[in-house]
Amino acid sequence: MSIYDYSLVDRNGTSINLINYKGKTLIIVNTATGCGFTPQYEGLEDLYKKYHEKGLEIIDIPCNQFGKQAPGSDDEIHEFCILKYNTSFDQFRKADVNGEEELPLFTYLKEQIKEDKINGMKNKMAMKAIEKISKTAKKEGDIKWNFTKFLVDREGNVVERYSPTYKPEDMEEKLKELIEKE
Repeated sequence: MSIYDYSLVDRNGTSINLINYKGKTLIIVNTATGCGFTPQYEGLEDLYKKYHEKGLEIIDIPCNQFGKQAPGSDDEIHEFCILKYNTSFDQFRKADVNGEEELPLFTYLKEQIKEDKINGMKNKMAMKAIEKISKTAKKEGDIKWNFTKFLVDREGNVVERYSPTYKPEDMEEKLKELIEKE
């Protein structure tokens, strides 16, 4: 199996096969509009604007599993993101990332890299607190909270997994390295 064997449903109900993203560098992120990390949409959009023409795609999958922080419909979530953060990257249908109903794509991503990359002692402490309140992260590799980010290279390899505390702009160096790699 590879990342290109999966498909997602976009917010309009259309099935999108990830083979359409072959040759692109991807950031796949589970998001929520009512989360303390929601301002990361701004950093994600900045990266998208800066690197989209060079092959970056962002796959935004809203998730309501963590503190019920994505309660709206797919259209309401999309409208919020456009109005508040002027997002222009692809947004997909809301889905689970852990448990019996998790998207198969997230099962695959979590199998590829089981641990989040966390920068700084403050962020490590914050993630320890988050782990204690996360009710759906029950097994090794489970996503602990909203805004866990997976970085995928042009060949479809999952190369990094970033914790929710890891800001998108702090991913830029690794992202740039992958985008410039032919």
